Amino acid sequence: MELKFILESLLFSAQKPMNPRELRDLLAAAAEQSEGDPTANAFKKVKENDLVTALEQLSREHEAANRSYRLVCVAGAWQFVTQPEFAPWLKALVGLKNRPPRLSQPALETLAIIAYRQPLTRAEIEQVRGVSVDGVMQTLLERGLVEQVGRAEVVGRPMTYGTTALFLEYFGLRSLEELPAADELRRIEFKKPESLMTVDPGLATAPPEQLAEQKSEVGGQKSEIGSQKSKVGADEPVAIPHSALK
Repeated sequence: MELKFILESLLFSAQKPMNPRELRDLLAAAAEQSEGDPTANAFKKVKENDLVTALEQLSREHEAANRSYRLVCVAGAWQFVTQPEFAPWLKALVGLKNRPPRLSQPALETLAIIAYRQPLTRAEIEQVRGVSVDGVMQTLLERGLVEQVGRAEVVGRPMTYGTTALFLEYFGLRSLEELPAADELRRIEFKKPESLMTVDPGLATAPPEQLAEQKSEVGGQKSEIGSQKSKVGADEPVAIPHSALK
């Protein structure tokens, strides 16, 4: 029996995406529960690299078969999802009542800045956007797309933020390396303040007139952010996980 078919059966029956470590643990548990079974024992100590190779091969085979579903890796975990072109019928089947509301344009722009430049503080985000991001950040934190990841080594030690695994799942990305290129966004230099200008170290660290100057300087960059946002935040047809149809 081939490893890829064992993995296929596990992922087809799983109620959630599974990462290589979870799959390896299942193979080991199956060997222990099936003492004396040479087939199960043969896969007791499979390496994670071999698992990933088998999963990638299985993914290519499903894609080549041109079926209504495919095997994908999202946020480091593997699952079966439907092809996007079948979204109209699947929406009718599962409904959209539990689907979270779409992100606003300011939220998508802020999320793009964090994704490409993380970890960074609210003040640094505001330097790029040129406006306050307090309300937008609260939305992103509540939706679980952004989280606190540490503190910056500057005066006041403000909190820094980064994206979460849910962010990768939301946009269907295996890792941050799959984000569209945004060299211009990455080249924007942040000006570190000598001292904090507000009581809250997480808020803007520059007076309004300085923020206005920053806004004019990076105005040309916002179109780049918008174009990247359209790539990762477009209203594309939904791919429904196989587990959601059970």
